[in-house]
Amino acid sequence: MRTAILRGLTAGLGLAMTGLGLAAATAAPARAAEPNYSNCPAGYFCAWTNEDATGPMLKVNTDQPTLGAFDNKMWATINRTNKIACLYSEPNYKFGTYWSDNPDQAGGGSSGPAEADTSSIKFVLTERECGLNAYPDWRSEVSPAKAGFGDLNNDRRADVLVRDKVGRLWFLPGDGTGKKVGTGWNAMSALTRHGDFNRDGNEDLLAREASTGKLWLYPGEGDGWLSDRVLIGRSGWNGMSLITAFGDLTGDGRGDLVARETSTGKLWLYPGTASGGLADRILIGRSGWGAMNALVGAGDMNGDGRPDLLAREASTGKLWLYPGVRGGVGDRVLMGRSGWNVMEDFMAVGDYSGDGINDLATVTNDKYTADGWSVSGHPGWLLKYAGQGNGYLEDRRQDDGDWYYLNGAF
Repeated sequence: MRTAILRGLTAGLGLAMTGLGLAAATAAPARAAEPNYSNCPAGYFCAWTNEDATGPMLKVNTDQPTLGAFDNKMWATINRTNKIACLYSEPNYKFGTYWSDNPDQAGGGSSGPAEADTSSIKFVLTERECGLNAYPDWRSEVSPAKAGFGDLNNDRRADVLVRDKVGRLWFLPGDGTGKKVGTGWNAMSALTRHGDFNRDGNEDLLAREASTGKLWLYPGEGDGWLSDRVLIGRSGWNGMSLITAFGDLTGDGRGDLVARETSTGKLWLYPGTASGGLADRILIGRSGWGAMNALVGAGDMNGDGRPDLLAREASTGKLWLYPGVRGGVGDRVLMGRSGWNVMEDFMAVGDYSGDGINDLATVTNDKYTADGWSVSGHPGWLLKYAGQGNGYLEDRRQDDGDWYYLNGAF
């Protein structure tokens, strides 16, 4: 069944059609008989030149830059592949107009005039790949010094990990390119990174496995790739609703982890060990942390040489800075007065602007109102906030609207 319609999508808007209040028409022209799609074998996309799915049939499961006799003559279609079919109004996947057609269930299919407006077909795993790369565009400048985090390939350029809707993990080095570094990551319900945990000189990734509550360390290889995982938390991590790698809060030169306990709202510090594991936890926040719906280990934001913690207050949308002190966090300072509930993801990857000061980047949800618009409904905008080095941020810069249809940025 066709579940989305993307008509002349402008890359700079990053808008889901539902956000615009648009939807495909549900009324279909009258026909002599209901279409019978049963002639299409499993594993194929099929199309017919008649609206009732009779007559000549196109049967394909590979990309088709042109459609020959079926060009602009497909009046009934069914997608029985396991991929999304992108149907373009122009040859060679050029999208003056295009539709994304999800795999159909048994008895599904589509017919009508809109089906006929197709001149090429491409099969993809995620909807964004109909018009974009599987990964978004991330760019950063070379920092004058290593930040100690946010740099998986050790080039002094802040980089990003992005997970897509089918669980592929993409490494974005900061030059607009990307490479796939893993699959199956939708099995993880939390991903976080902040520097080197196993003390081999490379940044690592921590991940919580949803089905087991186990916590895994994925050692970085220094080039964006990750090595075989190592178990560092056997159980109980599903009891934590917020988990963030923090940097060295204890002052022993090792990366630490902070987690908020769901049942109590308490904030716990898990000191890193010399072997890349975690020591017994230490209580650093007795109450009030249940009011927060995001924690971000952003590095040293106030210039005192210690890593700091950012927290978003759910009821107000305020962003708070909790300055790091030895073995805990100090009194909070208001960093953002309101509006932070429009953020889906926070990316604290160090200095992306190249001035040696840690910055912050975010990706918006559908509550966001893009510049020049009067209504909300603009998910997938990359916003950049340059750090001032004193615990505050510069005004946001609306950077790129093509960070939509993803499943997290880290």
